Amino acid sequence: MQILKKKIAFIISVLLFVFLLWYLFVKPYDYLVSMTYRTSAGTINQSVKSWSKAKKNNILLRSKDFFNIEQQWQFNDSVHKYHWKITPVNDSTTKVKLYIKDETNSFMNKLVLPFYTSNFEQRTKRNIFDFNRSVTEHIGNFKVQVEDSLQQPPSSYCAYISIQSTQLLKAKGMMRNYPILSGMLADNKVELNGRPFIEITNWNRSKDSLSFNFCFPIIKSDSLPQSGPLKYKEFKGQKSLKAVYNGNYITSDRAWYALLDHAQKKGYEVSEAPVEVFYNNPNFGGDELQWTAEIYMPIKQ
Repeated sequence: MQILKKKIAFIISVLLFVFLLWYLFVKPYDYLVSMTYRTSAGTINQSVKSWSKAKKNNILLRSKDFFNIEQQWQFNDSVHKYHWKITPVNDSTTKVKLYIKDETNSFMNKLVLPFYTSNFEQRTKRNIFDFNRSVTEHIGNFKVQVEDSLQQPPSSYCAYISIQSTQLLKAKGMMRNYPILSGMLADNKVELNGRPFIEITNWNRSKDSLSFNFCFPIIKSDSLPQSGPLKYKEFKGQKSLKAVYNGNYITSDRAWYALLDHAQKKGYEVSEAPVEVFYNNPNFGGDELQWTAEIYMPIKQ
C-alpha cells in the first residue's frame, strides 16, 4: 500500500511538473476569452476590424484567413498580441475565442494571474468589455431576413458611375457620387425607371476592397448626356439568393455574409458579386431600422 501511494504521488508530481513546464514555457498565450454571439461569422469579422480602426494604440497585423485575425496593442512599454479565432456554429450563431499574450511580460503574467488581478488583466477585461458592448450594440442596429426562394433583381437600362472603395467606405462612395449622378440626370431631364442599386463587380474579401457600379435605372433615349464619369449599360438580373436588409447602408454587407452562409447550408454555388437595391434615401434621415435594401447573391450559371 505504501509503495502504491508513493507511485501515485510520483505520477502526480510528474504530471504537475509537466503542466507547469507547459504553462510557463510552452503555452502560447497568457489569457483566453470565449464569447458567443447571435450573428454571422462575417459580421464578427467586420466588427473586429471596424472596432480596431476606431481604437487607438493598435494595428491589425494580418488576417491569416477569414476566421483568424491578428491584432497588436501598444500599452506604454508593453506589446499585447491578440489572436481572434472566429468559428461559425450555424448561420446565426458564432463563437469567438480571443488568445492574448503580453510579448514583454508573458512569463510574469503567467506567474501572477492565478493569484491576483494584474494591470495586464485589467486592460484586457476593459478591452473585452468595450468590444462586447460595441458588437452587441451593432447587432441591435440592423436586421437581415434571408428568403427561401430563388429570385432575381429587376433588369433595366441604367446610368452608372464606377466606384472603388473598401467595404466600410462603400456608403460614403455612394453618397459622394449621388449628387453627380442624380444631378446630371435631372439637369438633362432623364426619366428614372426604378430604384437605385449597386452592382458589385469585384469583392476582394482578404483586403475588404470593392469595385462596384452605382446605378440609376432610366428610360433609354437618344439624348442621354455623354460627359464625365457617367456611363450607360443594360443590367441583366440573374437568378439569386435574396435577403432583405434593414439598417444603415454602411453595414448592408452583413447581408452578404448571411447569404453566403445560406448558400453553403443549401448547397448553392454563388458568384460573390452581390447586388443591392435601395428603398430609402439616407439624406432624408429617419429611423435607420426602417431603411430597407434588397440584397441579391447570384447563383453561378
